[in-house]
Amino acid sequence: MDGVTIVRHPLVQHKLTLLRRKDVSTKSFRELLKEVGMLLCYEITRDLPLTDTDIETPLAHMKSSQIAGKKLVFAPVLRAGMTFAEGMLDLVPNARVAHIGLYREPETFVAVEYFFKAPGDLQERQVIVISPVLATANTAVAAVDRLKERGANDIRLVCLIGAPEGIERMRGIHPDVPIWLAAVDDRLDEHGFILPGLGDAGDRAYGTK
Repeated sequence: MDGVTIVRHPLVQHKLTLLRRKDVSTKSFRELLKEVGMLLCYEITRDLPLTDTDIETPLAHMKSSQIAGKKLVFAPVLRAGMTFAEGMLDLVPNARVAHIGLYREPETFVAVEYFFKAPGDLQERQVIVISPVLATANTAVAAVDRLKERGANDIRLVCLIGAPEGIERMRGIHPDVPIWLAAVDDRLDEHGFILPGLGDAGDRAYGTK
């Protein structure tokens, strides 16, 4: 699929399998979500530009590479997106964080916003939207809508799993936003959940159901 990258690294696939298991504990689910977030961060930042800088090692002067260009903003969709983002923040601790509170209305599947807080210079930064699942794509679309309204013009989306319906909708509405996923599952059920999926990531991460 154009604009969609499936991360097939063995560690990512192994940890995704553990996350899918219905008997995994809340504690283990959060830990795995954080670990997969760290692994996916490697992939989604693979093409960040580098520049040479002069440094002194304990033994000699040298030129060495460091990240150049736009600074990063991680934009987790609450709730489970926050745990997912923690692994990425371990790798990029200087990144800014935009918090996007959205929930899906259970009957209509419409995304309802209850909180939004972001850095004021989004137009100068690369923004990575973080959401564990891309089901109907309503919340992901709403998150990107709000970020663009605030000036963001370089946005990427990273999810654990996606449904074909959600991927198609996201690409249709925001074709300029590339997507990274660990897996594309079969379909959505009548309640808008991904099959075979991994259940409600927020409930499983925080033990609220």
